[in-house]
Amino acid sequence: MSESPATRAPAVASDTAATSPPRPPSGGFRMFLQVLVNTAAANITTSFLWFALTFWIYAETRNVLATGLIGGAYMFFVSVFSVFFGTLVDRFRKKAIMVSATVAALAVFVVDSAFFFAVGGDQILDPAMPWFWIFAIVMLAGAVVAQLRSVALSTTVTLLVPDERRAKANGLVGTAHGIGMLVTSVFSGLSVGFLGMGWTLVIGVTALAATLIHLLPLRIPEREIVRTEQPGGWVDIRGGWRAVRAAPGLLALVLFTALNNVFLGVAMAVTDPYGIDIFGVQAWGVWFAVASTGFIVGGAVIAARGLGTNPVRTLLLVAALIGAVGALCTIREWGWLFVAGWWVIMALIPAVEAAEQTVIQRVVPYERQGRVFGFAMMFEAASAPIMAVLIAPLAQLWVIPYMRTDAGRQQWEWLVGAGDSRGIALIFLGAGVICTILALAALVTPQYRLISAQYRKTAPSIH
Repeated sequence: MSESPATRAPAVASDTAATSPPRPPSGGFRMFLQVLVNTAAANITTSFLWFALTFWIYAETRNVLATGLIGGAYMFFVSVFSVFFGTLVDRFRKKAIMVSATVAALAVFVVDSAFFFAVGGDQILDPAMPWFWIFAIVMLAGAVVAQLRSVALSTTVTLLVPDERRAKANGLVGTAHGIGMLVTSVFSGLSVGFLGMGWTLVIGVTALAATLIHLLPLRIPEREIVRTEQPGGWVDIRGGWRAVRAAPGLLALVLFTALNNVFLGVAMAVTDPYGIDIFGVQAWGVWFAVASTGFIVGGAVIAARGLGTNPVRTLLLVAALIGAVGALCTIREWGWLFVAGWWVIMALIPAVEAAEQTVIQRVVPYERQGRVFGFAMMFEAASAPIMAVLIAPLAQLWVIPYMRTDAGRQQWEWLVGAGDSRGIALIFLGAGVICTILALAALVTPQYRLISAQYRKTAPSIH
């Protein structure tokens, strides 16, 4: 990506000019809604293909290790590239970033689709063959590139939305994400189950091309990009670290948000296998869509009511509740309990994400927000793959086989009940308890008090 004259910035600019918060333009909230709709459509397409890959692999192979490693690899690469993405967002105009990310993801998915049809689905399905991993990794690359748009979207909230409406705008982001989860989970399962992976790829590529056509005429007004410091490398970890450290307690906020991913990282490895075991691939897609309506409800509540006077406290209390619900939703092998538990979890997740974004959008200068969001995503995304990669082989090779023995059933039946998936239930229980304990403990730390005070201190004056 090269900078056009319109986006090229002077090497040095005054601190006052650069660090003053952008004044949202007239009609900025309406512009934000247009960008949000387009980004949601692009994310739906990307998630559609990524969900389909996971459903397809497990439905055909019943291999928890393969799906866990693929899911963990996705989050690992999101973590690795997040700071690079944040650096790009700070250096270029936001629309240019969104267009470039969409074009890159589309190109990757086209190449992977061509590879699929050239090799054939039957050959790709064997995890012992290189075709399986080539197909999955290229698909992963397209999904990771699409995350660049998410970083850019977080900064457009600061650019286009007044401070007092940002928590609600971030709630709308959660609602849009929930709609995407609902749509993709239903249609990924149905598409893989009834049409196969080939037609699923065709549908996904076509839909992503349509979002690019819609994006091109959209307008995102943005002042000239200025820099308050000498530019660092393209992966500006140092700049992101300095920006995080400049706001007292902000590093703790990043770590607090990562607590949520302790549970979600485990869930990444075992949720789809558990759901498919209970419902089957097509029905699990439908039931996961039902659970995803929680995202819509949770995001809508935040959009209407905000996050309260202390978003950090909201974040930690919600993370503790997510852990508690996650621990209990598989306590018995009841499909309704699992779906109800995930509905509650998804209703709570937007609060965690919106709380972090709202605090960063207030306490971090706009010109550095891309790197801070990228830095935060690096930490948070890293916790999920670490957990997924640890849990997937543990589940496949030890916990699940042990819980299917007479000794395992007798030892744990009193706690997690009886059934074929009690090994996964035990993993959910342990991860949920750990998440709850860590989140509640964070509420009594000095770091919690520090970032809460910083948020209050940087509240804009109302004249």
